[in-house]
Amino acid sequence: MAGGSTSNPTNAGKFNHAPVMLAEVLESLAPRDGAVYVDTTLGGGAYSRGMLEAAECRVCAIDRDPAAIARGAALAESFPGRLTLIQGRFGEMEQLLAPHGIREVDGIAFDLGVSSMQLDDAARGFSFRFDAALDMRMGSGGPSVEEVINTASQEMLADLIYDYGEERRARAVARAIVAARAEAPISRTSQLADIVRSVVRRSAGGIDPATRTFQALRIYVNDELGELDMGLAASERMLRPGGRLAVVSFHSLEDRRVKKFLRAHSGAMPRPSRHLPESLVAATKMPQPSFTLLHKGARKPGATELSANPRARSARLRAAERTAAPIMPEGGAA
Repeated sequence: MAGGSTSNPTNAGKFNHAPVMLAEVLESLAPRDGAVYVDTTLGGGAYSRGMLEAAECRVCAIDRDPAAIARGAALAESFPGRLTLIQGRFGEMEQLLAPHGIREVDGIAFDLGVSSMQLDDAARGFSFRFDAALDMRMGSGGPSVEEVINTASQEMLADLIYDYGEERRARAVARAIVAARAEAPISRTSQLADIVRSVVRRSAGGIDPATRTFQALRIYVNDELGELDMGLAASERMLRPGGRLAVVSFHSLEDRRVKKFLRAHSGAMPRPSRHLPESLVAATKMPQPSFTLLHKGARKPGATELSANPRARSARLRAAERTAAPIMPEGGAA
């Protein structure tokens, strides 16, 4: 489930892969010999390759997409005994890594969202650029988008399109979907895109009116935000003191969650007022931070990368280092 690449499907199973912010991610992780790292979103394998080339380390690469794991086999052969491929959800990384004898790691990289290889594979139904079946599942389980839009209530559709797509015309889109499916089931990406375009105007920036609705449905069927919350929590438990966390996100919903988590767990949240009575300050004592931020705010791609890879324009990198403090309570406060 990787969002940070461009790809060109010139041949079946072969892609020209351009990772987003690879240099910045490697700088944040600082791979070293003998260490163990997790690439939570294998995708095209660029982050895993970067870590393996940077140091004589071991990388465990996770991806819920079986196609990504299959493509990674050639990369694993290039680094014998150093790259372990694991199919599954990164929110379950502890359970996935335990059978391989790994309970602590030195670095974890997240490349969130849908990968360009998934977007460019017409059969997966992620993009309205191709007429395809409405699927959008990164793995093989759970309901497809086709099932959701043909069975969910109008209210539920409006809520998820607004919440996950930040689409201001969510209610109008939901009404249009329900009206259309009353005539015939909606089964193709082109059908859904045309329905959305009938009620949402093209933005001043030229973004297709269907973009936010497709994003919302993809996030919903893959539970991407829930997975992110679980993955961040698992990272705190698995990273050794001094271990590094690097997260590349591609839209505001993801970035806000990462920002909130790191602020809460790095002691950046507001502290009790020094004017409060000592007894009250003691009662509200904050725990020791479990992370230290590696840089203030989010880093963005440089101009050179943006000119070569326009899809990188929305990327944001946040990174932190694990301290020796115990795991912080949920929310970062006692």
